[in-house]
Amino acid sequence: MIKNYFKIAFRNLWKNKGFSAINIFGLAMGLAICLLITLFVKDELSYDKYNEKADRIYRVNGDFRINGTEFNDRVSPAALGPVLAKEYPQIEKTVRIRDEGKILVKKGTETLLEPNSCFADSTLFDVFTFPMIAGDPKTALTQPYSLVIAESMAQKYFNSTNVVGKTLLLNNTTSYKITGVIKDMPVQSHFHFNFIKAMSEMESSRSDFWLYNNFVTYLLARPGTDEKTINQYLKEVTKKYAEPQLQEWAHSSFDDLAKKGDRYNYVTIPLTRIHLYSTITTEIEPSGNIQNIYIFTVIAVFILLIASINFMNLSTARSAGRSKEVGVRKVLGSNRSNLIAQFLTESVLTSFIALVLALIMAALLLPYFNQLSGKEITLGLFSTPWLLPTLLLTSLIVGLLAGLYPAFYLSAFEPIKVLKGKLATGFKSGWLSNSLVVFQFTAAIILIVGTLIIYSQLNYIRNKKLGYNREQVLVLKNIYSLGTHSNTFKEEVQKLRGVEAITLTGSLPTSPNFNSIAFSKDAGFNAAQTSVLQEWRVDANYIPTLGIQMKKGRNFSPQMPTDSTAIIINETAANMLGFGDPLNKKLYQKGSEGKAIQTLNIIGVVKDFNSGSLRNKIGPMILTLADNKNNMAIRIKTTHIPSLITQIEKLYRSMDNNMAGQPFIYSFMDDDFNRLYNAEQRIGKIFISFTFFAILIACLGLFGLVTYATQQRTKEIGIRKVLGASISNIVSMLSKDFLKLVVVSMVIAFPVAWWGMHRWLQDFAYRTHISWWVFAIAAFLAIIITIATVSARAIKAAIANPVKSLRSE
Repeated sequence: MIKNYFKIAFRNLWKNKGFSAINIFGLAMGLAICLLITLFVKDELSYDKYNEKADRIYRVNGDFRINGTEFNDRVSPAALGPVLAKEYPQIEKTVRIRDEGKILVKKGTETLLEPNSCFADSTLFDVFTFPMIAGDPKTALTQPYSLVIAESMAQKYFNSTNVVGKTLLLNNTTSYKITGVIKDMPVQSHFHFNFIKAMSEMESSRSDFWLYNNFVTYLLARPGTDEKTINQYLKEVTKKYAEPQLQEWAHSSFDDLAKKGDRYNYVTIPLTRIHLYSTITTEIEPSGNIQNIYIFTVIAVFILLIASINFMNLSTARSAGRSKEVGVRKVLGSNRSNLIAQFLTESVLTSFIALVLALIMAALLLPYFNQLSGKEITLGLFSTPWLLPTLLLTSLIVGLLAGLYPAFYLSAFEPIKVLKGKLATGFKSGWLSNSLVVFQFTAAIILIVGTLIIYSQLNYIRNKKLGYNREQVLVLKNIYSLGTHSNTFKEEVQKLRGVEAITLTGSLPTSPNFNSIAFSKDAGFNAAQTSVLQEWRVDANYIPTLGIQMKKGRNFSPQMPTDSTAIIINETAANMLGFGDPLNKKLYQKGSEGKAIQTLNIIGVVKDFNSGSLRNKIGPMILTLADNKNNMAIRIKTTHIPSLITQIEKLYRSMDNNMAGQPFIYSFMDDDFNRLYNAEQRIGKIFISFTFFAILIACLGLFGLVTYATQQRTKEIGIRKVLGASISNIVSMLSKDFLKLVVVSMVIAFPVAWWGMHRWLQDFAYRTHISWWVFAIAAFLAIIITIATVSARAIKAAIANPVKSLRSE
């Protein structure tokens, strides 16, 4: 019997090849896209779970509010971790990490610039799971100037992993002894380090000054210790050690801060939540966003539902033409259960064929999807135990749901009525099919609106006036390698034709590097007069080179020695400090560990300019005159940019004989700015790709429904043509029913889309408004797509010879 079911199912699929192809291809595409999104979501949710103790690891974040200014960062004082481990047995281990960023590594006669370097405590391997290929994890980071490197770096510099005991020269100054080689950190990690130095060489790691926050601290809790308990420990040690220093430094207690609505807290975030839930903008690597996971999950559900609804609608529509087959079967003795089994077999078989095609599609689309998302996802059907069974179950459920309605509806027919032709057929099937079509187009319209708003926000970001000019600015990244020759290099570059201005700085708006430091309007550092501001260390050429506008006062001047204690503030800082006229007002800064006080004189105010991502509001900042040579920004004005860069590189390498092997690394500031929004751009591209597929699937279903509708109304169309109806009349008749459903879809989709995208935009401090034209364009596109899809089949039916359709009458 089962064999017979399958034989008839294959015959029916082959008999209606075009219809079956639309049905199978639409469902396969939906399953394939849903599978890709599932793999993306799985990848995002798996971050840091490779650690064997991941569920017990927490990071300490600083959560501060001083005089109304909030600072949240992944930092804590050097003493915090050791004190917690010493005083609270429930804290099994702690480890501190200090990100060093890029370093220079000597390889023969060549010097390479390597990212991902850090300092770490010797307990690193007790907390995190970093398998060591060579060396002893217990002693690898105990001695100063010890170095643990990643496996890929060992192969790169020594062509071997058996390198324990060998040395590497870093930053052209210090030789480090390699004491361990670890496997490369997994892709799904919120940080990746290739060079790990021993923390013991850092004098600041032994500081007991609790108001200096410059270390990232991770805690390993003992089993049974929850996050609430750890946060209570943090409150206790902060009050015990930090509060006395705060009282001495700012004459303020925690209670005094609380009365003003301020705070000085440290809080934990579980390791496995950092990638998706952290709102800190200074993460070592770009983090994900849990909202994107929700959005993509909804898209996956939408696309799968659109494809499934297509499948159900087309199966139902096609079943109407099989009523006589059902009548004959019943007359010949088939009972209702046999008919139900037959129809369900056909539906499930079609669904499983679609699944096989979906796996092929997913495999073909995966390289493009990885390029789009910036990931290295693999299909992994067998490496992920639950994935293949889930796909099979999904396919079975879709097949059963698609076949249930036709099976029970057709199997209930009375054979005599069917064979006498008294049973009405046709596509005008009523509320069920109409409701499903409305849902399809509601989902598609929501995706269209979402895509338009995402691209509107990205366009707003690209065109927003930032307060500085990022165009035609060349940025050299490793000027510190020039050492004492950096000023000479700057002077020589300034002479080149096409160079307008140059600045040497450690802080650029596209890659800000600054400290948050407390300044006071009162030399006694009265708490009410103390504020925390960003300190940017710049030179006298910084403001004109970047096109930053002065609001009042003047810029730094090399001809004025007193400018060594001069500062320039931005508008936000001026408003926060409450100076009526800030020029020539004094601010006071305490030196290292709060021991010395420096008097600073405000000589100017710059107009606010954005730094970093537009997700963040402009913060209060102070520009100080300092000798910081991490970066060189060069404003250029020439049409021969490659030639100018070549000249600059020659000068760079001519500064010293040692520079011949140094890396010459540069970028353009507008490219650096665009990279700040790589995540948003990727989201936009993924969104528009999924929207395209959702619309395509919906159109396939709509095309199939129109095709079947015209087949059922062939004689009606023939009679109308004989009575004088034009082609446009016929097309209008067939289109209007579907257009009504699209209008209903818009009424439902627009409020939902507005609410969802309004929530998404709240992540940006500076954002576009959701304009009426977004919905107008979405409505226009939905109507055009519907008309185009319906017309493609309706016109063919309208121009057919009516004689052929009426010949049997």
